[in-house]
Amino acid sequence: MAVPTTAVGTRPVAALDATDRARLLSGAHHDPHALLGAHPVPGGVVFRVLRPYAESVAVVVDGRRTELRGVGDGLFSGVLPLDTIPEYLLSVTYAGHAYEVQDPYRFLPALGEVDLHLIGEGRHEELWRALGAHPMTHQGVTGTRFTVWAPNAQGVRVCGDFCHWDGTAYPMRSLGSSGVWELFMPGIGEGTPYKFDITRPDGTHTMRADPMARRTEVPPATASIVTESSHVWRDEEWMAERGARPVHEAPLSVYEVHLPSWRPGLTYRQLAEQLPAYVSDLGFTHVELMPVAEHPFGGSWGYQVTGFYAPTARLGTPDDFKHLVDALHRAGIGVLMDWVPAHFPRDAWALAEFDGRPLYEHADPQRAAHPDWGTLEFDYGRREVRNFLVANAVYWCEEFHIDGLRVDAVASMLYLDYSREPGQWTPNEHGGRENLDAVAFLQEMNATVYRRAPGVMTIAEESTAWDGVTRATHHTGPGGFGGLGFGLKWNMGWMHDSLSYVQHEPVHRKYHHNEMTFSMVYAYSENYVLPISHDEVVHGKRSLVSKMPGDWWQQRATTRAYLGFMWAHPGKQLLFMGQEFAQGAEWSETHGPDWWLLDPAYPAEPDHRGVRDLVRDLNTVYRHEPALWQRDTDPAGFTWIAGDAADDNVLAFLRHDTDGTPLLAVSHFSPVVRHDYRLGIPEDIPAWHEVLNTDAARYGGSNIHNPHLRADDGGLRLTLPPLATIWLRPT
Repeated sequence: MAVPTTAVGTRPVAALDATDRARLLSGAHHDPHALLGAHPVPGGVVFRVLRPYAESVAVVVDGRRTELRGVGDGLFSGVLPLDTIPEYLLSVTYAGHAYEVQDPYRFLPALGEVDLHLIGEGRHEELWRALGAHPMTHQGVTGTRFTVWAPNAQGVRVCGDFCHWDGTAYPMRSLGSSGVWELFMPGIGEGTPYKFDITRPDGTHTMRADPMARRTEVPPATASIVTESSHVWRDEEWMAERGARPVHEAPLSVYEVHLPSWRPGLTYRQLAEQLPAYVSDLGFTHVELMPVAEHPFGGSWGYQVTGFYAPTARLGTPDDFKHLVDALHRAGIGVLMDWVPAHFPRDAWALAEFDGRPLYEHADPQRAAHPDWGTLEFDYGRREVRNFLVANAVYWCEEFHIDGLRVDAVASMLYLDYSREPGQWTPNEHGGRENLDAVAFLQEMNATVYRRAPGVMTIAEESTAWDGVTRATHHTGPGGFGGLGFGLKWNMGWMHDSLSYVQHEPVHRKYHHNEMTFSMVYAYSENYVLPISHDEVVHGKRSLVSKMPGDWWQQRATTRAYLGFMWAHPGKQLLFMGQEFAQGAEWSETHGPDWWLLDPAYPAEPDHRGVRDLVRDLNTVYRHEPALWQRDTDPAGFTWIAGDAADDNVLAFLRHDTDGTPLLAVSHFSPVVRHDYRLGIPEDIPAWHEVLNTDAARYGGSNIHNPHLRADDGGLRLTLPPLATIWLRPT
C-alpha cells in the first residue's frame, strides 16, 4: 500500500497515523512529543507543528526560513534534508503577522526521575516544587514548566490567554505510570493565567484550575496564575528564636483575625501597616488568621478551600501575604493559620472528580460526601492525596514562615460515623468507627511538620474525647492508637461549659457551679487552648458581652470577670476580634468589628475602651507572670482554694510557676460586694497584693480594691468586688 505523503519543496513527508492524529486533535494522546516537534526520518528531519488558526508555519534554522505544508486541522509538517536535529525556531503567522517562537515539543521532560519516584511513593515533602507551574530556564531557554497529577485522564492540555483558552496546540505528555502530565512552555512567565483542559475517561472535556497553583485570579474568576516569588525575608531573628521554648511551657495569647473584614478594604500590605501595631499594643503573642487559602465563596470565611497552595487573591499577591507575615514577625508577633484538610467544595472547575473520576475524594460516595457542609471529604487512604495535604502543611510553614497550623474540623475526619446515621457508614477493618486512614494522615502530617519546621506548632480543633490528640505519635494510648501528635488542642468542653455558666442569671449560677470546675477534671489530659473564637459570636449566638445577663453595666462587668477567669485558667488563650472591646453585635464578614464604638465622639466609648484596656493589662500581666503559663500541663501548677463555693458564685485557685511562686486568682460572679470574705491560703505567705482587678474604674468597674492584704491563721480576708476577677501575688 502506498504511504500518503505531502511535501516541502520536493521532500516527501510521511503523514501521521490516523489514530494518532485523531487522538492528538481530540486531546487524548499520552505522548504528543512523539508526534510533534522534530524527529529524524529517512532522508532528513521531519518537523510537525500543531497551531490551530495559524495561516502559515515556517521553521527557522540558522536564520534560514523554510515553510511547512498545512495538512489540515491546524497541523503543519515537512522534512528538511538535515543529518541531525538542529536548534530551531518556529515562525507562526496569524492574521498577517508573523511571530518567532520556541517549539515546546523540542524539549526533554523538565521533571526529574527522583521527583516522579517520590510522587509515586506519596513521599514528596516538597510537592509544590515538582507540581504546578514553575518559571524556569530549561535547556537554556526561559519559560514555565507545567505539571499536574491526573492519572485517570486520557489527555491533558494547557490553555490560557496565550492561546485564547483553546488548549488544542499545547497537549501535555504523560510521564510513565506516575499519573503526572508535563509540558515546558517557552516564553511563558510570571503573571500568566492558565488552566488545564482535561480529557476524561469518557472522552468529554473539563477545564480545571491547577490544584497546586500558588497564585490565583481574584474570585469570582477561577484561573490559576504563574507566579515566582521575589520577597526578601527580614525576620531572621524571629525565625531563629521561635522554637527556643516548648509552646506548652510558654506564654501564648492569640488574637483571632478574619483578614478580609478586620478593617474591610485593606490589602495584605495595608494590613501590614496596621495589624502588627494593634496586636502589639494589646499584648497578644500571636495572631491566628482564619483560612487565607483561596476559596470561591467569601461567606465560607475561607473554610471551603479550592486553592490549597494559594493565599487568597482578594487581598493581594503571595508576596504581599509574605510581607504581612514578615511585618508581624518583626513586631514580635507569631502567626498561626487555620488549615482545612477535612473537606473541599464541589465546584466543577476545582478538585471534585478532577480528572473525570473521584481522585482527591473517596471513591465510595458515602465516604466522599460530607454530611454537614455539602462538600467532599479527602481520601486519606490514597498516598498521593495524603502527600498533597502533608506537603501543603509543610508549604505554609516553610514558604510563608507560618508559626502554627490550627487544623479545622478534626473530629469530622476521625470518625466514620460523624454526622451519619446507621446504614450511612461502614465500619473499619476492625469493626470500629475510627477512620484509620485519617488517623494515619494526621500522624504523618504532624510528624513531618515538627521534623521539617522546628518551632512550629500544630493545634487541633477536636470536639470529642479522642484519646491522645496531643500525645506523641510513637506513644500508644489505651485505645490502641498512637498519639495524633498535635502540640495543642482547642478545649471545646471548657468553652461550652463556661459560656453556659455565665449566661445564667447570677441567682441561678450556684446550680451550675460544676460547669466552671469540671474542666479541671480533665485539664491535664491534653495540652489545651481556651478558645472564644468566631464560631461563638455568629449565627444567633450573640457576641461575648451580649451573652451576659443583666443591664449594660452587668454585661460588661461579667465579661471582664470572665476574661480574668479565662486568662488565669490552665491553658492558652484565644479571643476573636471585636470581643477585645466588648462589641455588642454579632460579627459579620461583610463589615467586621464595630470600630466606631471606640470613636471618642461616641457616648459609650469609655465602656468599650475600658474592656480593651483590661485585655491589654491581662496580656501584660500574663506575660510577666510565669505562674500563669509555665506549668499549664503540669497538675502541680494548680491548687484549688475555693472550688466548692457555689452559693457565693466564687472560684479561687492558685497557679504556681516552676519555682513554686504562686498567683492567686479569685472570680466572683455575683453582682454584690462581699466584705471580709475568707479564703484559706498557704500559711507561709503572710502578705499579698493585687496585680489585676477587673473591677477597676479604668476598666469601667466600681473600683473596689484590696490595697494591702495580710494573712492570719492560714486565711486571707478579702473584699470581693461585684462581678469581678482579681489576681493577687505574694508581696
